[in-house]
Amino acid sequence: QEAEGDGDVSGESRVQHSGLWKNWWVRGILTLAMITFFFIIIYLGPMVLMMIVMCVQIKCFHEIITIGYNVYHSYDLPWFRTLSWYFLLCVNYFFYGETVTDYFFTLVQREEPLRILSKYHRFISFALYLTGFCMFVLSLVKKHYRLQFYMFGWTHVTLLIVVTQSHLIIHNLFEGMIWFIVPISCVICNDIMAYMFGFFFGRTPLIKLSPKKTWEGFIGGFFATVLFGLLLSYVMSGYRCFTCPVEFNNDTNSFTVDCEPSELFQLQEYNIPLVLQSVVGWKTVRMYPFQIHSIALSTFASLIGPFGGFFASGFKRAFKIKDFANTIPGHGGIMDRFDCQYLMATFVNVYIASFIRGPNPSKLIQQFLTLRPDQQLHIFNTLKAHLVDKGMLEQFPTWCCF
Repeated sequence: QEAEGDGDVSGESRVQHSGLWKNWWVRGILTLAMITFFFIIIYLGPMVLMMIVMCVQIKCFHEIITIGYNVYHSYDLPWFRTLSWYFLLCVNYFFYGETVTDYFFTLVQREEPLRILSKYHRFISFALYLTGFCMFVLSLVKKHYRLQFYMFGWTHVTLLIVVTQSHLIIHNLFEGMIWFIVPISCVICNDIMAYMFGFFFGRTPLIKLSPKKTWEGFIGGFFATVLFGLLLSYVMSGYRCFTCPVEFNNDTNSFTVDCEPSELFQLQEYNIPLVLQSVVGWKTVRMYPFQIHSIALSTFASLIGPFGGFFASGFKRAFKIKDFANTIPGHGGIMDRFDCQYLMATFVNVYIASFIRGPNPSKLIQQFLTLRPDQQLHIFNTLKAHLVDKGMLEQFPTWCCF
């Protein structure tokens, strides 16, 4: 009997091991397919990338809202499914209406209806949201009060997590495709390498929320991601199509990515610390300044980014579900793949605003052109007086300023 019992355990172990390898192959093949798809959409350009981000946003919103419907059995709530999608539309209009105004400025100024939408954008956004708010209040019924407010809060938290952060992804893209591709690639690399190191070397559990995560995978993924970020940044920094800000060309009605590379993307020579010179055998190294920033990006993707996944794991455990959906075999739903990406997008946007971006002359000019002629003349005279005091106008002919 003991022998038969041992045999059963051994057989069960073999089945589990076989299932583990099968899952590994399924995840591996589909990961390669998704990476290939990622390269294709990058090749197709910024407009396609923005459309994909919008599609991902809508799908993630759908997955999370569906969980709310299933958990709270709220299919019979009056108007609520309609209101959820209406609020999604309102928030997207609020965020992307301003983005459209910024990057299609000349077109907006030329067309009267678009100019009205631009001028009163925030008021229109508020009016749309207020309409949804009133519809929600009118939909309240006595037997469903608590459930309706649960779902109202669920919808708004979902909007905050999904729509706001996908908006930041679009903003990062306009700073240059490299600010979009490198962070996303670092998260993907960390996810893959942490899985690989954990699969082959993992022994020590990392966090109870995700029992399969190990310290070996976490640490191995960190070093692999930092190295990957340095190499990818070096390759991409040499191409203007990746480093130039994405701008809309009104003459061709298309996006352009052509400019003179900024200092971030020009090779510089750096001294290697004396401690390391004896190890590497070099005194200096030539690299792009952006590569230094890539270390910060890849470090965040490796050390803090996974907490987006842990948060999602805790969310799924709270509602006793395995995945957000079954969209991708072996991976779960779209939200299961983008739980870390949204956190990464917020960090990149804050990082650019804090350490990279200065005042934007083109945006200031856009705002200047929206003023009345007398206001524009006042600003012109003030600026001229300031430049005269600084002695900046002496090097230009008098006629250039009058």
